[in-house]
Order: sequence, then C-alpha cells, then structure tokens
Amino acid sequence: MATVTGPDFVALQVTDLEASATFYEERLGLTRAPVAPPGAVVFATSPVAFAVREPLPGLDVAAVSPRPGAGVALWLASDDAQAVHDDLVAHEVEILQQPVDGPFGRTFTFADPDGYAVTVHG
Repeated sequence: MATVTGPDFVALQVTDLEASATFYEERLGLTRAPVAPPGAVVFATSPVAFAVREPLPGLDVAAVSPRPGAGVALWLASDDAQAVHDDLVAHEVEILQQPVDGPFGRTFTFADPDGYAVTVHG
C-alpha cells in the first residue's frame, strides 16, 4: 500500500494575488521563489513550500464565512515572533490572538489581507 509522508505544499487562495504576495513579503519577510505556476506566488520556505494563489473557479474568497480557512490551523515559524507581532500592529494588521508564551515559544495569531487566521510562533 502506498503511504503519504506529510505536508509538502500549502497555498492560500486570495482575492488580490499581488497585494497578498506583497503583504507576506513586506510584513513577514518571506522571499519569492524563482519559479511559480501561473496565477500563484510561491515563497522560498522550508521544509514546506508556501504560496498564495488566485482562487479556483467558483470560489469567492470574500464570501467565505466566518473567514476563509476556518477550521484549518496555519502556523509559520519565526526567529522573533514578538518583533513580527509588533510590526503587524504598527501596520494596523488585525491581531486575533495576542502573544502568549507556550510550548512552541512566543505565539500569536493575525488576520491576513483576506482574513485567513495565521499563527506565528518562535
């Protein structure tokens, strides 16, 4: 029987591809990978690739309630979660959960431009 080894690629479907890509670059410090499929921006993240992409046909990201990705936990690692938090606050990004110290280090959750809840830890 064939097996699955684990997550290999994560992509968020977004309403404005360039605005979302710019947000993840400028606010989180991600770097675009040199190659991406049409309609997507892939970032050079590891060990799992992360991307933002245009929605699949029939999906209205803005109409998803209460927010896109509800029920899915997306965590991104950082070398300084508090500094990321402080920068997001300074740029008026909505913070959904304030920073706390826990088993995965300093952790907080913010809403990205489309409303996805993204947790940063480190």
